[in-house]
Amino acid sequence: MKFRDRITKSVQVKFGGLNHTQGAGDGELWDMMNLTSDHFPLLASRARRLTYLSLSDAGGLFSWDGLCWVDGDGLFYRGERVGGVVPGEKSFAAIGAFIIVFPDKVFYNTFSGEFGELESEWAGDEVVFTNGVLFDEAADANTLQADGVVWSELFRVGDAVSVSGCSEHPENNKTAVIRGMDGDRLFFYEFCFVLDGAGRDEPYSEAGELSVKRAVPDLLYLCENDNRLWGCDSTTIYASKLGDPFNWNVYDGLDTDSYAVDTGSAGPFTGAVSFLGYPVFFKEENIYKVYGSVPSNFEVMPSATLGVAQGCAGSLGIAGETLFYLSRAGVMAYSGGIPQPVGDVFGVERFSSAAAGSDGLKYYISMRGEYDEWQLYVYDTLRGLWHIEDYLHATHFAKWDGNLYCLDESGVIRILGIASDPPACESAEDEVEWRIEFADFTQGEPNKKGVSKVQIRLELDAFAHADIFMLFDSGGVWQRVGGVLASNVKRSYYLPIVPRRADHFRLCIEGEGGVRVQSLAIEFYKGSELQAH
Repeated sequence: MKFRDRITKSVQVKFGGLNHTQGAGDGELWDMMNLTSDHFPLLASRARRLTYLSLSDAGGLFSWDGLCWVDGDGLFYRGERVGGVVPGEKSFAAIGAFIIVFPDKVFYNTFSGEFGELESEWAGDEVVFTNGVLFDEAADANTLQADGVVWSELFRVGDAVSVSGCSEHPENNKTAVIRGMDGDRLFFYEFCFVLDGAGRDEPYSEAGELSVKRAVPDLLYLCENDNRLWGCDSTTIYASKLGDPFNWNVYDGLDTDSYAVDTGSAGPFTGAVSFLGYPVFFKEENIYKVYGSVPSNFEVMPSATLGVAQGCAGSLGIAGETLFYLSRAGVMAYSGGIPQPVGDVFGVERFSSAAAGSDGLKYYISMRGEYDEWQLYVYDTLRGLWHIEDYLHATHFAKWDGNLYCLDESGVIRILGIASDPPACESAEDEVEWRIEFADFTQGEPNKKGVSKVQIRLELDAFAHADIFMLFDSGGVWQRVGGVLASNVKRSYYLPIVPRRADHFRLCIEGEGGVRVQSLAIEFYKGSELQAH
């Protein structure tokens, strides 16, 4: 808009998200604090967070039919302690009614209330290998007997167990599936074991440090997909027996079998997730998707592309039907094909050590910047906009009952965003401090220009306030424009400025309490290409 006195007025009524790049133009946001896209196209401060609970020694947060967390040596579900764990960082997954916790390899059954270990082991100094029965028929060389042991207290029929410690007949050190049990006798398939004598058909005793163990792999990352628990260590992908997170070594040639496969690419695995019906595993430079429905047709399809950065497995989050994560090159969006970068608005800054979560449509990621400074960034998948909230260092996220919870480094569990029918909480945070810094205004003119007036239309909540500052020619000194704005009604403010010629200028608005900026107008007049002074 131009006036006859050569004064030009630029008006902005639609505000986007962050653009922290050298290409940011007039009206774009160079930096911010505690803003949200909830009221788009307006600029607005985020909602106040609710503090749900404070933990003394936090180890993780998860949700499955209720919130679950680790505090010290306790596993808690729906606020009640349900079992004991070793203090420290945990990984979680769920299958059916079972919540699985690693690296402890423990489970909690949310239906029965049972808590226990996935692994089970007997250790002793003597066992007898003998003949027995199989499916009520006599069978040869299929029985392991340990005097006085009640095997049903340790194992179940169908468990794959590893026998070790045999020295007289080392061939009996093997993994086999239990086909039956009776008191202190375990029955396997016929001729599973080697017996004594010339015909290898005479029972005998093994003595020494013997064990029978149902083992579970040492998984670094895990997820549930199609009624199997999937996971990986540094080099190998594993899947449990169908519907059975206790068994990872059952290979009977059936559709219910366990599964394991090694991969040949360099580097360790960095994350795992179930996405679009497939288990997906990540390395820094590769993505592996597992196709198929049963072990006989499982096929691991690799893709040499940017995967999850080391130490950022927690950044995996699904929002708007898209999977997001932090790679070495920045935040990526993955829809099953080639991942696409969505973090170009951050400019040249690189991040690490990220954790993330989603409320369904927004992707929240807490990550550490190049100067060891943590910040919480939010990506709105509907509008393609990034906003910065604050310096929150979150370690875990969990969505439950319509709300997104996060656990921070200090052990506080909070509800993020606009809470939906929130549970009883300890407290709400104080009024939110916020800041809006626009990129350089050049008004599309290479010449000098003079700013004469700023008009801003905004709505401040009761007891909220705002200040406006301007910076000319990157001079380093912000100058306040007008006085403090304070009102609980929607209105416009005219802020006169002592005219000053400059090549470019910046505008900053900061305050405390709820705010919604509806429009911004700047009056300026064009100058020449000469120096300002």
